[in-house]
Amino acid sequence: MKKVFLYILATILILVIGGYLILNEKLPTGENPAKADELANKMIKSLNKAAWDSTNVVAWTLKGGHQFVWDKKNEMVQVKWDKNEVLLNLKEWNKGKAFSEGTEITDGQLDVLRGKSWSIFCNDSYWLIAPFKVFDEGVSRKIVKAKDGSEALLVSYSSGGVTPGDSYLWFLDKNGVPTTYKMWVKIIPIGGVSATWEDWKTTETGAIIAQNHKLGPLDLNITDLRTGYDLSAIKVDASLFDKIK
Repeated sequence: MKKVFLYILATILILVIGGYLILNEKLPTGENPAKADELANKMIKSLNKAAWDSTNVVAWTLKGGHQFVWDKKNEMVQVKWDKNEVLLNLKEWNKGKAFSEGTEITDGQLDVLRGKSWSIFCNDSYWLIAPFKVFDEGVSRKIVKAKDGSEALLVSYSSGGVTPGDSYLWFLDKNGVPTTYKMWVKIIPIGGVSATWEDWKTTETGAIIAQNHKLGPLDLNITDLRTGYDLSAIKVDASLFDKIK
């Protein structure tokens, strides 16, 4: 019986290693940063980044139950998941408040929930606005030749978020609108995993945002997407963040 178990275990291990070797892609090196900047500018222009920059507030829900209200202008965000609600002041971390089933958390669990909500926000907001972050501080851009001869945009992050060092290879259509990207990220052990960017919506403020991403068998849907210039415009109580100002 032990020999059978060891045989099954060895077979599984071989399959896992074999799958990794087949599916894993090395991170391309890329070249020509100046040309990459031109392509990156074409992408953000096609999605009206100027409108995103002037957007003060945005609300959305990501499949899986994470709900957000983000006051970009004042750098505060509400994150809800399961029975938890966290109000983060992104400028003054110690002002953030956390609630579980409506009861405020004031013990050591407060920092745990603030930290988790920050991680959730960083990850989920990237699926919302990644194209607008290609010129963030600590980001490099290079051109990679795709198999069909077209030019893809390699974007690498040396800082920011919760996983600095991640890289993304963007594939764009002729108008500069993203269609897919490949990922080399710490959270996924296989390099070059692909995700789509589709179902584009022109929001109330004019910014253009993708509402669906296909990642293998998964659909990462963004729903209830609203943008505006103040909280009342997105049907949120204007006093939401008063507790953490």
